Amino acid sequence: MFKKRDLSCLFLGLVEICLMHPLDVVKTRFQIQRGNSDPTSYKSLGDCFRTIFRNEGIFGFYKGILPPIVAETPKRAVKALPKYYHHVLRLESCPFPLQALSVAGLGAGLTEAVVVNPFEVVKVSLQANRDAFKEQPSSFAQARRIIKSDGFGLRGLNKGLTSTLGRHGVFNMIYFGFYFNVKDAIPANPNPTLEFLRKFTIGLVSGTISSCVNIPFDVAKSRIQGPQPVPGEIKYRTCFQTMALVYREEGYLALYKGLVPKIMRLGPGGAVMLLVYEYVSGWLQRNW
Repeated sequence: MFKKRDLSCLFLGLVEICLMHPLDVVKTRFQIQRGNSDPTSYKSLGDCFRTIFRNEGIFGFYKGILPPIVAETPKRAVKALPKYYHHVLRLESCPFPLQALSVAGLGAGLTEAVVVNPFEVVKVSLQANRDAFKEQPSSFAQARRIIKSDGFGLRGLNKGLTSTLGRHGVFNMIYFGFYFNVKDAIPANPNPTLEFLRKFTIGLVSGTISSCVNIPFDVAKSRIQGPQPVPGEIKYRTCFQTMALVYREEGYLALYKGLVPKIMRLGPGGAVMLLVYEYVSGWLQRNW
C-alpha cells in the first residue's frame, strides 16, 4: 500500500512531467539533428518552439508523453533505492560519505535505467516524428510496431540500454552525492524563506551539474533510439561508438546538443520537485 509520502511524490512527478514535457520534446529534436546542413534543422531554441507550434500545433509539444507517465510509478519507486543500496553495500561505515552516497546513487540510477528504457524507446520515436499530432500513431501502436519489427531485445524495445544506463547512472551518482553532502554541510536556516532558498539553490546546482556531465550519454541515447539517417541501415549502434561518430562528424559540441532545454527542465525542475515533495508530504502527514 502506498504511504502518504509516496502518493504525494507520485502526484508531483506526474505534474512535473506535464509541465516540463515540451522541453523534453525540444531537447530530443536538437539531439537527433545531424548538423546544420539539413534545411529542416532548427536554428535556435526559439525557432524550434515556433516551428513545432506552427507545423504540429500545441499538442506537438506533448508527443510521447504517455510512456513517461506510465513509467512514473515504477520510476518513483526506484527513487527510494539510494537508501537501499547505501544499506545493502554497508556504506554507512564508509569513511568517505561523498563517495558512499555517489555509489548508492549510481546503483539506483542503473536500476532506474533498466526499468524506464523501454518507455524511453517509445517516447523518443514519437518525439522524433514531425507529423501532426493527430496523424501520429498512439504510444501503444508504436510499441507494438517496434516489438513486431525488432522484438524486445537491444535492437528493439531495449535499444540504447547502455546509453540509458550511462545517462541515469551518471546523473544519480553526481546528483545524490552532491545534493546530500552539500545540504548537510550548509546549516539549515530557521528563517523559512532562507531555508527554502537554501534547498532550492542546492537542488538547482545539483541538477545543473549532473545534466552537464551526463548529456553525451543522452545525445547517444537519442541518436540510437531515434530514426536512423538512412532507413533500413543502422548507423548509430552502441553508446560509445555513437559518441565517437558524433564527435568525428560534427565536433565535440554536438555531444552537448539539447543542453539548454535539458538544464531548463532538470535544473529548476529537480529543485522544485525536491522542495515541493518535502513541503507537500509534510503537510499531508500533518493534515491527512
